[in-house]
Parts: sequence; C-alpha cells; structure tokens
Amino acid sequence: MQEIQLSLLIFTPLLAASIGLLIPAVNSGLFRYLSLVANLIQIAVIASVLSLFKSGDGIQFVEYQSWITIDLGTWGTLRAAYFLGVDGLSLPLVALSVAILLIATISSWNVKRQTKGYFLLLLLLNAAIIGSFTALDFLLFYLFFEFMLLPMFFLIALWGGPRREYASIKFFLYTLVGSIFILVAMIALYISVQEPMGSQQIVHSFNLVNMRDWSNYLPGSVLEPGNARLIGIFDARQWCFLLLFLGFGIKLPMVPVHTWLPDAHVEASTPVSVLLAALLLKIGGYGLLRIAFPLFPDAAAYFGSFVGWVGVVSIIYGGLNAMSSKDLKRMIAYSSVSHMGFVLIGMASLTPEGVSGSVYQMFSHGILSAMLFLLAGVVYDRTHDRTIDHYSGLYKKMPVYSTFVLIAFFASMGLPGFAGFIGEILVFLGAFKSNSAGGPLHESLAIISTVGLVVSAVYFLWTLQRMFFGPFFVKGEIQADDLTDLRSHEYLVLLPLATAALFFGIIPQPLVNVIEPFAKDFTTFILNAGTSIHSTH
Repeated sequence: MQEIQLSLLIFTPLLAASIGLLIPAVNSGLFRYLSLVANLIQIAVIASVLSLFKSGDGIQFVEYQSWITIDLGTWGTLRAAYFLGVDGLSLPLVALSVAILLIATISSWNVKRQTKGYFLLLLLLNAAIIGSFTALDFLLFYLFFEFMLLPMFFLIALWGGPRREYASIKFFLYTLVGSIFILVAMIALYISVQEPMGSQQIVHSFNLVNMRDWSNYLPGSVLEPGNARLIGIFDARQWCFLLLFLGFGIKLPMVPVHTWLPDAHVEASTPVSVLLAALLLKIGGYGLLRIAFPLFPDAAAYFGSFVGWVGVVSIIYGGLNAMSSKDLKRMIAYSSVSHMGFVLIGMASLTPEGVSGSVYQMFSHGILSAMLFLLAGVVYDRTHDRTIDHYSGLYKKMPVYSTFVLIAFFASMGLPGFAGFIGEILVFLGAFKSNSAGGPLHESLAIISTVGLVVSAVYFLWTLQRMFFGPFFVKGEIQADDLTDLRSHEYLVLLPLATAALFFGIIPQPLVNVIEPFAKDFTTFILNAGTSIHSTH
C-alpha cells in the first residue's frame, strides 16, 4: 500500500487554506480554529510516523509519483517527480516543525488585524516547511524552498514592527540571492546526471538519490566525478559546492551573510520570529546535509576546514554582537547566529559524533529559540518595550515568568541536563576527533570554538543579572502595573517547550538512535567518496 502520511502533512494545511478562502473575512474566529484543526491533524499523523519509523532502515515512508516528463529529442528526456521520504536527518526536523507550527498557531490567537490573511499565510508556510524537509526531488525541494519566501515576506511586512518594510525586503532579497546560487548548482546537476536506464535513452532527472551515485553521471559532463571541468582555480564540482554552501548558508545564517536575520527578528511579530528561528534557519543546515555535502563529497572534504572556520567566526562574532545588543530580541537573534556556527562545525568534522551533534543542535535550538522568542514576546506584549536596561528585578514582580527565562537561558548556554548540552558536546567530540579520523578539522579549531561557550555564558548571565535580579524598577514609559505574570495561554506554549528542553537533555538516547545511523552513513559515504574521486582524478 502506498504510504500517504507525508502527503497528509503537506496537504492538510493546504486544504485548510483552500477552505479558508471560501470563508468571509468577518468570521475571524473561524480562521484560528481552522488552523488549529490542521495542526492537530498533523500532530496525529506525525505521531503515527514516529511510531512506525525504524531507526537504521534509511529513507522510509517513500512516496513516488511521476510529475513532469518532457521529451527533449536528441537531448533526452526531462523528468521531475513528486518524491517524498524521511530518514534520520529529516524525521526529527519534521516532528519539530509540526510541534512548533502548533505552538505558533496558539501564540497567534490574539492576532486581531486581518485575521484571515494572517492564518492563511501561516497555513501556506506550514506546507512549504514540511515539503522542504521531506522532498527528495531537487526541483520539488527548490519549489517548496522558494515558496516559503512569499508567506514569510508578507507575515513580516504586514504584521511586523515600525521598520517592517525594510526588514521584509531585506529578508526577501537575501534569500532570493541564495536561491539563485542554489538554482545554478541544480541546473549543473540536472545536465550532468541521468536516471539509471536499461536502454540508451538519456533521462535527466532531479532525483537526489540518483545524484549521489557516480555511475549516473554522464561521461564528459561538466560535473563528472574525477573529471569535472576546470573553471579558474576550482573545478566545476567545487564551484557548485561553494554555490550551495553560500545559498544555504544565507538561510542558516552564517557570517558574513547573516545581517538580514537580526532585522527580521526585531520587526517580526512573536509567532513569526518563533517560526523563523526554530524552523526556517534549520532548512539552511538541512540543505547542506541533504544536498551540498553528499552530492559533492570531494568538495566537502576539500573545503571542510573552511566550513569549520566559518562556523567558528559565526560562533564568536554572533556571541559578541549578542553581548552588545540592547534589544532583548536582537540579543536572541544574534545568539541564533552563534548557535548555528556549531551546526557548521559538526557537519564539517565529517565524523559520526560531529554530524549527530549538528542535527541534534538544530533540533534543540529549534526548541530553545522558540522558547526564547516567546519569552521576549511576553514582556513586549505587556509594555511594548524590549530594551534590556529598562528593566530590573523582574523576578520579584514576575517569578514564574523569570523561572522559565532561567530555564531557557541556562539551556541555551549548554549547561548539562538541557538539550543544548547534548548537541554541543557531540559537536566538540566530533571536532576534536576529526583530524585523527581522516576528517578536515584540526584540533586548534575545536579549541578556539570553545570560546563561544564563554561568550554565550557572558551575555545570557549579564542579561539575567540586569533584567531579573537586583532592586525592582522600570524605565521609559513602562508602567510597573503592566508587568503581570504568565497567563494561561502563555503556560500552554511555554510549558511543553521547557519540558522538551529538559527531556532531550536528560534522556537524549531516543533522538540519538534516530540520528546516528544517518550520521554514520553520511560520514562513511563522504570520506570514501572523496578518497575514490581523488584517486581516479
């Protein structure tokens, strides 16, 4: 029987959005419940997928249907497919996405203005995110990846802060440029790879699984492994890797192509910031692990040290900017830049520990960044002021809220017992082991990256000391009476995230069991493939 669970995850929000189009905008309350029902159906579906998924069995819940077939005459045939599946890389991120999308819907309950448009855009973004994490056809992935731009652009531009137009346009342009780099690499792969066929007919496809197999590369093609066309100082395979690295790195984001992120976060509403930090950034890391590294293993090994050093710069630079930030949301945004640096180091190590840590870090950061932005939204909803220096002694006024902040900050610092610790320790283990295991990273890189832990402790603890401890006072136009403790709907979104941060820090093995087989296969393939390509060159 054909699996349909992944299609249900994608098309449930699309169906809900289609129904929503038929409902008059005056029935604003219905759009909230429509989005909530779609999210709850997705929760039921992903629970089924998790219960049936077998660790170590590779890609599962596969759905394949021919989508586009065009006869190009002497050029062969073009084929694109509706090709979905999940493995140890994508399943944790799909499960995270379903949970965070539900939380974003609940935290959007108080949206009053243009409710219909807001929730319909949220549903479209929902489908695009799930599609990006499950598509195994490059063209299908690219369409989902590109489609995310539109709903996110409008969610920032229409429901954002005072400089929302500037932030949304900057977000759009940066991501669009990254998409163009990815498109160039995709076209180069398309003209170089054919589907395995029994006849002499050449069938070009966008199948990501076929693109990993060297026997499917056409002899003499621009990207033929071991004989790629030389273009300047690098060959075509190396150029394509760099294009993908830059394209997905903008989304991650990495330094120096990160500047769109703080502006987008500061101007976006709280639920949109949650989706941006917890999910959209992860698509950058996912793209590197799913496409850039495995399709160009020789280039990945060659540029591994460079990728690792970009990660180190992102960690330290992001941390220093977070330390100097006066706006609470901007501080959290720069902390995301810093934490995504660990993702780069983990994948660049080309060790099972490092790659497992990279995926675990993306998962844990999704939980923690969502919690951090929701907490920033709590105080902003009450006072419309996020300036750190305008608050002091909040623990006396808002003890429960402050307790959740303590959990989120300590978890984000990577303290043992929290999810952030597991991802970071695995990354460090992989980075220190990399050189001796045949990977590209030197121990000095791993040592320097530990500075990021100190920097993160400084800005989180300094913020805690200034905002939450000491004598209580407020500055500016803030009224002390507005600072009430958590409300019921805020408990509803924060408590599950805090529980998850603790659970995956104390009991990481269930998630590690899902990720580890992918990480072992990933590193073995890249190191062996890179060696084989160089030996035949």
